[in-house]
Amino acid sequence: MKTAILLVALTVLSADHVCGQPKSSKKEVKFGALCSGNPSNRKRECDGARYGCGHFGASRGGGKSKHKGLDIVCADGDTVNAPFDVKITRRAIPYGNGNAIDNGVKLEGEGLCFKLFYLKPDKSSGEVKKGQPIGKLLPMQSVYPGITSHVHVQMCDESDPTQHF
Repeated sequence: MKTAILLVALTVLSADHVCGQPKSSKKEVKFGALCSGNPSNRKRECDGARYGCGHFGASRGGGKSKHKGLDIVCADGDTVNAPFDVKITRRAIPYGNGNAIDNGVKLEGEGLCFKLFYLKPDKSSGEVKKGQPIGKLLPMQSVYPGITSHVHVQMCDESDPTQHF
């Protein structure tokens, strides 16, 4: 009898899991369009020595630190949308210096936890459906003149978000 119960339990587990993990893993999740003016989620390239590059792990501070996120091109004032159904859990402040772009949100959805920086959120908590507005990109040019304006995507665990784009 114990063998039969174990067999049934393993069969049920294998139908929903692969190698003990849920079939839909975090690696399979892809972000929908974040910025109203960039439906393909084009990534920020390099803006020269002054501002560096937008890819995960890019050098910062003359090599003293690494970029902890991925920058997605977005024009100042453009609408930033939910990449999939998300829950906004709180505000997220990137610098803590109160400058014109020192704002953002922490979100959860599709098994992921991530932050979006440099936007003025429409709200600091609650549910947002895929494609619905989360907020507006703040005036990045007022803080970093000449940089390619962008929304910064950073995973809560500081892992590389590139696989989701």
